[in-house]
Amino acid sequence: MSDSLKLSNGHVNEPLMLSQRDARGVFTITLNRPQAFNALSEAMLAALHDALAEVARDEGARAVVLAAAGKAFCAGHDLKEMRAEPSLAYYERLFAHCTKVMLAVQQLPVPVVAKVHGIATAAGCQLVAMCDLAVAANTARFAVSGVNYGLFCSTPSVALSRNLSRKAAFEMLVTGDFISAEEAMAKGLVNRVAVPDSLDAEVERLLASIVAKPRVAVAMGKQLFYRQLETGIAAAYDDAGQTMACNMMDEAALEGVQAFIEKRKPRW
Repeated sequence: MSDSLKLSNGHVNEPLMLSQRDARGVFTITLNRPQAFNALSEAMLAALHDALAEVARDEGARAVVLAAAGKAFCAGHDLKEMRAEPSLAYYERLFAHCTKVMLAVQQLPVPVVAKVHGIATAAGCQLVAMCDLAVAANTARFAVSGVNYGLFCSTPSVALSRNLSRKAAFEMLVTGDFISAEEAMAKGLVNRVAVPDSLDAEVERLLASIVAKPRVAVAMGKQLFYRQLETGIAAAYDDAGQTMACNMMDEAALEGVQAFIEKRKPRW
């Protein structure tokens, strides 16, 4: 169990990011800047990257829950901080940093589950889209609202267009309108919706199913899943076939197949 050393501005005793690990290897990373609706300042991005790096180093890690403190999940980039240094070099550096963090979510060998209880806007909506799975309270709302302020959410569009259909994603991007949790599930942005009091239980049901599976199979599968999405279908099948062959040589897969043949539960 550890807490990030990156501290919030004006709140020197409050870490920007909280990270806890349970006995199963499930990490809960909590965005902890509630007074600013968990806006992704530069320090916040650095703290999140550090927390994800901690998971990547842990060979016993099985899953990550990305949660948030306060009323909002994440309101996107810190616009006050962005406006304070209006230079092309600064903005290029900021968005490159953000991209590095977003890709770190996808590059982890374990599934990352967003637990969304409030608004997720702009880069906050992007963060939900970059997570492998998402469970939302029925009170949560989602938007890529930068266009309302003259700034098209270009980097969020990369993640959004890989979750939603093209027209659904583009409508969100050019209107900036909010969608409900139920709409987000129908459009493919989240997997499950629960009433607020049942949000933790719904996340736990998902986690229990994940951690019951062999870690190596999930890790290989996650890497292949994203890799093949970016290739043509023939290359994707070649990659998938090679991945399955390698996976089949793993002891967990051999045991799983033998258990199926013998009509018993696998002994992992």
